[in-house]
Amino acid sequence: MNGKYTKPLLIAAAIGALGAGGAWYALQRGAPPSVAGVAALVGIKPQPTVLGWPVSIGTVAGNGSAGFADGGAAQARFSDPFGMVVDRDGNLFVADAGENNRIRKITPGGVVSTLAGGKEGFADGSGATAAFHTPSGLAIDGAGNLYVADTGNNAIRKVTPQGAVSTLAGGGVAGYLDGKADVAIFNGPVGVAVDQAGVVYVADTYNDRIRAIAPDGMVTTLAGGAPGYVDGPFAGARFDTPTSVVVDAKGTLYVADTSNGAVRKLTPDGQVSTLAKAPEDAEKPLLRRPVALALTHDGFLYVGDIWRGRILQVTPDGLLQGLTGIGVDIEVGDDRALRLSRPSAIALDRAGGLYVSDAVRRTVHRVSPRRDGASAVLAPKAAPLVATAAPAAAPPGVLASGPAPAAAARFPWPFKPQDQRHEVVGTIGEVRGSYNGESRHHFHSGLDVQADMGVPVLAVADEKVSSPVANWAFGEVGEGMSIDGMAYIHMRVGRTGKDAPLDPARFIMLNNEKGKPARMRVRRGTRFHVGDALGTVNRMYHVHLVYQPGGVEANPLVLPFTGFTDQVAPRIDKIQLVDAAGTALVRKPGKRVMVARGAGPLGIVVDAYDQADGNAARRKLGLYKVGYQVLQADGTPLAGFAAPLVNIEFNKLPPDPESVKLAYADNSGITVYGSATTRFLYVVTNTVRDGVAKTGGWDPAALAPGDYLIRIFAADYVGNQAQSGRDLPITVE
Repeated sequence: MNGKYTKPLLIAAAIGALGAGGAWYALQRGAPPSVAGVAALVGIKPQPTVLGWPVSIGTVAGNGSAGFADGGAAQARFSDPFGMVVDRDGNLFVADAGENNRIRKITPGGVVSTLAGGKEGFADGSGATAAFHTPSGLAIDGAGNLYVADTGNNAIRKVTPQGAVSTLAGGGVAGYLDGKADVAIFNGPVGVAVDQAGVVYVADTYNDRIRAIAPDGMVTTLAGGAPGYVDGPFAGARFDTPTSVVVDAKGTLYVADTSNGAVRKLTPDGQVSTLAKAPEDAEKPLLRRPVALALTHDGFLYVGDIWRGRILQVTPDGLLQGLTGIGVDIEVGDDRALRLSRPSAIALDRAGGLYVSDAVRRTVHRVSPRRDGASAVLAPKAAPLVATAAPAAAPPGVLASGPAPAAAARFPWPFKPQDQRHEVVGTIGEVRGSYNGESRHHFHSGLDVQADMGVPVLAVADEKVSSPVANWAFGEVGEGMSIDGMAYIHMRVGRTGKDAPLDPARFIMLNNEKGKPARMRVRRGTRFHVGDALGTVNRMYHVHLVYQPGGVEANPLVLPFTGFTDQVAPRIDKIQLVDAAGTALVRKPGKRVMVARGAGPLGIVVDAYDQADGNAARRKLGLYKVGYQVLQADGTPLAGFAAPLVNIEFNKLPPDPESVKLAYADNSGITVYGSATTRFLYVVTNTVRDGVAKTGGWDPAALAPGDYLIRIFAADYVGNQAQSGRDLPITVE
């Protein structure tokens, strides 16, 4: 090669490898001279961050199953991958909490190993001799040392590149005290950051404070105090459950103020302000529960919001933009339905891509710029996309992250007696309304089990709280709590029927200014075992169980519950053909429906419901699968209809709540939300299954004039099928 062209080509290659904004990032993070030096020589100016860039998502490590396994990326298993950072060599470090309590390392080649930790506990040492309790946020300094927010130990830990673990500050019981590192006290810190001078900043989550640890070990409070939302000087500022903190080169701190649904800013002049916050009256706010933060060279923030599993962007002046999630076109190879469940940490790499840990899916992902017109996912070299592997069946009281336990392993109920059947009054996929009168507002996402108001709600599984904000809606009918794979709703969390605390060690009551109960806190890392009291049934007279193995809503009946049986076949009350305007074609009593060949496409609407053994006669439950066939008048299937076309199956609910209007026709609803009667009107020509929802129709144009039957397939979860009322005689003319 001609020598005079060699240097420019090397420079171009280096710039291309870094990508937009990557040169500045490499220089700041100490990239190898061959890259960072070239960027400096030619005076590269970083490219501005693009708002709303097209996204491609790849899986870097984790097979989706909860557990522990080092090795290749596709076989690796995580329990609760929460905090994450990337070092100058491209290695990812992950704080893997849950049952693992380890600091894991993922090389650029996709090999996963354990740097430190193992069993749950509190011990300094090297490698496996060290112990953590629910490690959360991670930060890294210029020498490659990791700083860990060790939430369950109320401590900040330091891990050298060789895996030697020491305690930087705190440790022991939860509380609050500034001072020297060995006497300072924290309360469940979740977030941590470190600046170029070696100052470590801490989101002291359950103290609602932002703290600093100086290089000499002195711990001080920068801002915060009692939970609240106040901007202004440090001394009077208030936060509510801050979970993440990042620092820029000028010393400005950015905080994910989780329970306030805001991103806050602390400047070196001692002022706290709000950078971004959703409007108070927003029904579906873009920003609601921010937890993860990452900062670009030009002051843009990437935010992981755990409420709807989204990555957002925030501009330096506070403009919010969705990057991933509902309504955003995402390229994910052959799986366009991939959605993040709980993006708990975000780390920037040198190529401008984002690494995201998903604590619920037990995976680590890379969010990269999508190439226009390309179908391939841009993922790190030697870190292929991985498929979810099915874990072994779990024993009673232990939730798997994949398929349900074997039938012999029976699950306890959420009320006493836990080993005896209780009445199921709601199943997954049923239509639900809103309290403002909209009857088709959302899908029911779990299982409702009836009980009287005030009855204690008991844990059905041994689990450890993963989310830093595990409960919600204090005092409202929708009050509930999520532990890990299971959530419990419609109860007074941690309280008796008279609002007395059940267990002050695990349920922390916060009073208002008048000394009355106003909030309940359940800390990340809190453990619950089968039979532990979680709260009491509120005025909804049932508890709503949501089962989300691997972040995907599944039917809780897969567990399965002790003594539950269902031998009752679904019932079909009516079948209708409707035109594009939703008007039903007329059917006279005892006559066939007359269908013009040019009338299509038509919708097929089925009025049907199910029951289970022991249900009250008035109790109507939703179906699990619904479909249809088109038959000759003698019952012979037409071509393409040898088997029922099952378009509706509530095996995996679509992420878009508006899809409920594709599964159910108008006038569907249940009485608790103001409907006159409980009716499930299934639009079986639309598709709602496998996490996807789309419109459809049946077109009679291909049929010759004559008599036909439309036969409905209606089945419950255990496989009982409706036999009567399933045929609609039609005449095509």
